[in-house]
Amino acid sequence: MIRRPPRSTLFPYTTLFRSNLSVCVEAGIIGQDLERLLSIRGYCTGHEPDSIEFSSLGGWVATRASGMKKNVYGNIEDLVIHFKTVTPMGVIEKNCQVPRMSGGPDVHHFVMGSEGTLGVVTEVIMKIRPLPLCSKYGSLVFPKFEAGVACLREVAKQRCAPASIRLVDNDQFQFGMAVKPGGKSVFASFMDSLKSFYVTKIKGFNPNELCVATLLFEGSHEEVAAQEKRVYEIAKTFGGFSAGEENGKRGYLLTFVIAYIRDLGIQHYVVAESFETSVPWDRVLTLCSNVKLRIHEECRKRGIKTVFATCRVTQTYDSGACVYFYFAYNFHTLSHPVEVYEEIEALAREEVIANGGSISHHHGVGKIRKQFLENSISKPGMGMIKAVKEYVDPQNIFGNGNLLS
Repeated sequence: MIRRPPRSTLFPYTTLFRSNLSVCVEAGIIGQDLERLLSIRGYCTGHEPDSIEFSSLGGWVATRASGMKKNVYGNIEDLVIHFKTVTPMGVIEKNCQVPRMSGGPDVHHFVMGSEGTLGVVTEVIMKIRPLPLCSKYGSLVFPKFEAGVACLREVAKQRCAPASIRLVDNDQFQFGMAVKPGGKSVFASFMDSLKSFYVTKIKGFNPNELCVATLLFEGSHEEVAAQEKRVYEIAKTFGGFSAGEENGKRGYLLTFVIAYIRDLGIQHYVVAESFETSVPWDRVLTLCSNVKLRIHEECRKRGIKTVFATCRVTQTYDSGACVYFYFAYNFHTLSHPVEVYEEIEALAREEVIANGGSISHHHGVGKIRKQFLENSISKPGMGMIKAVKEYVDPQNIFGNGNLLS
């Protein structure tokens, strides 16, 4: 049993430890509810995945989640101090809540990424921070995707990345220009404003080649000002221009809208989904190009004429980046559109791996990618996962079909 220091109750299932800058939460809480409760007391976790309005804290742990602001706050494995997992063999937990522990392999990491195959995460103690004094959006426009990637690489190299820096390719830019929803939604306003900026400020850029980055800076006013200065100076050396704070805000919020656009597409015979990977910097451009080409090629083989394949760089690291792909096609003439999508996505994943990418950056393995898992982590690595599963859940009570066949 963990002995806890003096605490403050935020909610019936949430306990705040101010002196330790940590919070103990029952794992079923939805992300946006956790952030709202913490903000009342002036704190945040900073973990902000695209799915924050639907995903739970326990789900973040079980899938090794990542958030849009990981440059400042870290991924879920950086934020977690301790958690409990109820399994058929008993509760997995540590006897203390310390910042680091050298006690053999970390048992928490057996559960992180296990995707519900070992048990249920019931309680999590995670790091928190005071709410940032300053949050400021920004945006950049580059003449080409290659220039944008080079800029993000340099920003990562100089370790001055803002909380979020996300680069969309020209295909996504063109998609946004083509969407004309009624009224002035966030999406329409962002693209209209960016189009106006293009016409008035950067006429020399080819609209069929340019790309856009959205930025979010968080910290003290001095920290944000210093970061802005460095990032915009770096962007300038790669031919980039600031497109303003308002465009950055609209572009950042656009991330939460994409899932709804996907759901709307189904009503118009368009199946769409995203998949992602992590990749070393020296292979980002090749991977992006080859995967999009492979998607178009596989669609053409199946007689699919209307195809949309695009990518964005969403998270940066010293040695590489996370790349998101969005893939959609018109399935009006197909009898089994979901099966066709799964076939093409599997082939696209093969292309990702062939070009040096990972099986996943944070979406996980689930059921449709488990065919690639052994090749990704080696046969002995797969054996370790199976051995843990057999010991912790010998009767396969948590046989949800993820990871293991």
